[in-house]
Amino acid sequence: MDFSWSPEQRVLHENARGVARDAVSRYGASTDAWMNGFAKEFARELAAHGWIGMSWPASHGGSGGSPLDRFIVGEVMIAEGAPIAASWFADRQVGPAIIGYGTEDQQRRFLPGILAGEMTWCIGMSEPGAGSDVAALRTSARRDGRHWVINGQKIWTSFAAVADYCYLICRTSTEARPHLGISEIVVPMDAPGITVRPIADMAGGHHFCEVFFDDVRVRADNLIGQEGAAFSQTMRQLEHERGGIDRLVSNRLIYLLARTRADLTRASVRQEVAALETAYHAGRLLVIRESLRQGPAGFSAVSKRFCTVHEQRVAQFAWSTLGMDATGWDLIGRALCYSPSYTIMGGTHEILGNIIGERVLALPR
Repeated sequence: MDFSWSPEQRVLHENARGVARDAVSRYGASTDAWMNGFAKEFARELAAHGWIGMSWPASHGGSGGSPLDRFIVGEVMIAEGAPIAASWFADRQVGPAIIGYGTEDQQRRFLPGILAGEMTWCIGMSEPGAGSDVAALRTSARRDGRHWVINGQKIWTSFAAVADYCYLICRTSTEARPHLGISEIVVPMDAPGITVRPIADMAGGHHFCEVFFDDVRVRADNLIGQEGAAFSQTMRQLEHERGGIDRLVSNRLIYLLARTRADLTRASVRQEVAALETAYHAGRLLVIRESLRQGPAGFSAVSKRFCTVHEQRVAQFAWSTLGMDATGWDLIGRALCYSPSYTIMGGTHEILGNIIGERVLALPR
């Protein structure tokens, strides 16, 4: 399938590319920009352009636009390496979760700050011993009058060290089956009892963090949705997280650079470039399908597996093409060292395979 953008969407694309390149000139380029490119000031610039909450309903302060408009801006920003990380999580999944499950009071308290690019959010999901298995989490929230008292530990919590709020997935009951008893609670990151320890990755990044909760008290009305029945809410969040354009173009910068250096007189190199371009276009259509909610439940796992395997293949192409130039500790070297994480974060390759088999294809266990 091939299609063209409307004249308005072509204008949006060109405007977004101009803004992205200007941002790169000021802040520098980042591969995996939605994770590694953090600039609070640029989040405010995105808000000023109306590029946060683009597909949110106008009744909640969003633009009420097409999901394809958000796709266009997101693809350009990430492919160019613009620093969008300060607003990405809130725009991608926290805001939609609050719109879908939050109370009117919660929507008034949290959505305007997200739309203005003023609030940075982290998402407290993975835990030691649980990893990609949300049902195995043990961080607890116990009701004490008008508060929740939270204890436990999260890990791989991106931007916890700089976030204003944590959208916490926790256990409020141990009496039911593991998939039950799970709740979502908004936790201010300046609350007493929270300790954050950044984790340095092999590429020199520090966005991953450990977060410890020691008798952290949070107001009771920060509970999002139904107490003990938030597993389906969390799964909906993961649909937003796994099926986006961020999973396809995180290292597009490196690919475009390597392609200019590739020896296209060699048939094997031409075949690899053709395979990468074909996979890119196929992955792009998968993401567009997800953006338009045309896939079946759980299909985002298919999109993420396909797209992140493509990203790792791009990294291997860059290694083989750039040779010694890929060994310097610069944008290229860091990006290539970072590439093994693509099939781990957001649900491991193996866990997603299980999801596809069990939930999408309904295969026997």
